[in-house]
Amino acid sequence: MPSTRSPIDIQHAAEDAAAHFPALLLEAERIAHSVAVGLHGRRRAGPGETFWQHRPYGFGDPVSSIDWRQSARAADRLYVRQNEWEAAAAAYFWRDGSQSLNFAYNRHTPTKRERADILITALTILLSQAGERIGLISERTHRRPFQGRTAPERMLEALEIGRFADHSDIPTTNSLPAGTRTVFVSDFFAPLETVERSVAAFANSGAKGILLQICDPSEEDFPFEGRVEFRDLESDARLTFGDTTALQSSYKEKFNLHREGLVSIARKYGWTFTAHRTDYPPQTVLLSMFTALADLRGWNS
Repeated sequence: MPSTRSPIDIQHAAEDAAAHFPALLLEAERIAHSVAVGLHGRRRAGPGETFWQHRPYGFGDPVSSIDWRQSARAADRLYVRQNEWEAAAAAYFWRDGSQSLNFAYNRHTPTKRERADILITALTILLSQAGERIGLISERTHRRPFQGRTAPERMLEALEIGRFADHSDIPTTNSLPAGTRTVFVSDFFAPLETVERSVAAFANSGAKGILLQICDPSEEDFPFEGRVEFRDLESDARLTFGDTTALQSSYKEKFNLHREGLVSIARKYGWTFTAHRTDYPPQTVLLSMFTALADLRGWNS
């Protein structure tokens, strides 16, 4: 349906989103810095285009790799020019753009969307500092990956923090290069068949990946009592229960079964599944994802 929002409404929404941009970036930088402390540099030499370092020429090195200008300066030996490793596969993210992530039961915890955007931006900071390229899987953004100091700002801008899709837009087709490392971030409150179809499309074309499920604590604990009205954030449908306490056991059973299904899908296709609650510190899951992406690429510490 065409939008019924007035230009003034759209302007206010854009201004509100822009106001949150610096705060999200600062928070991502703070979290990334706390995780980066103690991490070893993870760059390695390889067939890329960005200069990394010079090293002495050794037996077995091709003559074409010799940097004759640097060797002339040294006079006493030959030097090889090494570039940073830039495999065809960069790290690509998909973040659920639907209203389902725009939820926080407690005002003292961030929404799932805010935590997702902060984690993705913080991981972009860590990856870019390690010489990596980072892209976003989205129909509305160019797929050319970001790199360098501006990568975090460009990623946060591409995430369009003030815009929401009408429904969960989990990708079901993959046109990325084989070997691409991907991170899917969502609450994954979608049919398991839909999730598996997406993962299979990427995995069957050679992509390796991580499923990061972000949940509000109320979605795991179901702390409701008495009469409660629940509203679907995507359809605005409402459902009222007279005694929610009696539903707790059944709800938790179904929630756990759904999560087990997500774990099984990840395991089936050789992916990694990670769950994160918005009331938990983000540093732990950030380090876990950074390490997992490093392992998927085969970096050496």
